Amino acid sequence: MLPPKNPTEKTVRLWPIVLILLLTILTIIWVWLFDNLDRQNQNLRIVSVLGISFLLILVWLLFFSRLRRKTRILSLGAILSVLLLSIFMFRIKGFTGDLLPILEWSWTKRAGDSLTQTDTSSERIHKSFRPSPNNYPRFLGPNRNAVLSGMELADDWSEHPPKLMWRQPIGAGWSAFAIVGSFAVTQEQRGKQEMVVCYDLRSGQMKWSHSDNARYEKIPGGIGPRATPTIFANHVYALGATGILNCLDLSTGERLWSKNIVSDNNSEVNEWGISCSPLVLDNMVVVSVGGRSEKSLVAYHKETGETIWHAGSDRAGYSSPTITNFADVPQILIFNQGYIVSHNPLNGKIFWRQSWPKETQYVAQPLPLPENQLFVSTGYGIGCKLFQIHQDRNSEQFHVSLVWENRHLKAKFTNVVQYEGYIYGLDDGILVCLDLTNGQRKWKRGRYGHGQIILVNNLLLIQAESGEIVLVSASPNAHKELSRFEALNGRTWNNPALSGSYLLVRNDQEAACYLLAMKE
Repeated sequence: MLPPKNPTEKTVRLWPIVLILLLTILTIIWVWLFDNLDRQNQNLRIVSVLGISFLLILVWLLFFSRLRRKTRILSLGAILSVLLLSIFMFRIKGFTGDLLPILEWSWTKRAGDSLTQTDTSSERIHKSFRPSPNNYPRFLGPNRNAVLSGMELADDWSEHPPKLMWRQPIGAGWSAFAIVGSFAVTQEQRGKQEMVVCYDLRSGQMKWSHSDNARYEKIPGGIGPRATPTIFANHVYALGATGILNCLDLSTGERLWSKNIVSDNNSEVNEWGISCSPLVLDNMVVVSVGGRSEKSLVAYHKETGETIWHAGSDRAGYSSPTITNFADVPQILIFNQGYIVSHNPLNGKIFWRQSWPKETQYVAQPLPLPENQLFVSTGYGIGCKLFQIHQDRNSEQFHVSLVWENRHLKAKFTNVVQYEGYIYGLDDGILVCLDLTNGQRKWKRGRYGHGQIILVNNLLLIQAESGEIVLVSASPNAHKELSRFEALNGRTWNNPALSGSYLLVRNDQEAACYLLAMKE
């Protein structure tokens, strides 16, 4: 026979925790399906909801559960022990493009810290480079628009698999490779040294390296330099994350001149690090500085480093200057904080200035198009716009008008390409095709994350955020994935570089070179 219950003993009160869990689930469903937020802010809001729910469960445990005091104390101790142990064992390595944290063991060496300047065997070469029509000498390739023509890749990698030439550790950073001949140059962080490193394209052997005593590190932006070097003639122009602009000899890595663009122009380092890839034009190297008092965009003499002109007063964004023509007038375009700006290459004078929503980061390159049009896109829920650039025949003043706008393509820190009247880009990590005439979405398929794209003839070569390389047909009719292979492991934000049949890829931990088959 069971003993009678103590009438003073209270049962455990479970309905509050059931209510908390139910409300948590319903809130997450509402945020994910019905809240009009971009993917990153959805994730941040869900994390906030989970955090509030955890605190409410603790309040329930301590004050409203009716558990015995000893049970409550032991439960609280267990929860705190797990939290402290997790803090001791893990740290946040960084974040994905959707702002989800990436954890690693707390005793793991940080990216770039496991390498030193002499970890890779070096073969210093004192002969001049050999130019090639297949060079990929700057950010986004020969024309700075991630478009390559005159070559046809084999699109069936099961029949013609990419051949691994080399794969090895590399210093941290989000810089891509610039390639001329056998010289492949990138920037990386190794310990306290910010480095410009030149590798042999086919073997991966280090040819030379240049180092500066500088280090950028910030969560969630990560460690190391962001910008891609520019190779012009026998010179390398590289801009580090803290503002060190170097001009180096391509053959030897010898420093020819150096400037600190931040201290020289009374500017400051961006929140996510300086990310501008230098533009070499005529006798100038042009960089986005973000200094006030007419020092937003600065042109240095490419041979001496002396200032040629400076103009504008906008804070710098995270895009790079590019040269284009509107109404047959050469113009330098730059995406600053809150404005797309056009400068006269001769003296820096501003031709026109178009505002852009300020509640975002300015990363993706504005894309000049035929018929004096300009496509611009940013992430964080903003979307894209197509502008028409006009020039007044009487005053020669430029005017900008809006053709259409929508939220079908939100390019966070990827770049978009145009092919036969259609725009292709990653909309919050999913590939999308837009009709250029009206902005209508033709299709949206394929979650490749916040990766990068090169248009090779009629093929989209996509470096997925996961490290995979994917081939997709550039067709408005449907999303058609042709081939894929795993090129790297882990989060990959760096742009790929394609020099002829050599595909060079990297992230903040490793680099690799693959030989891609061509159509016969």
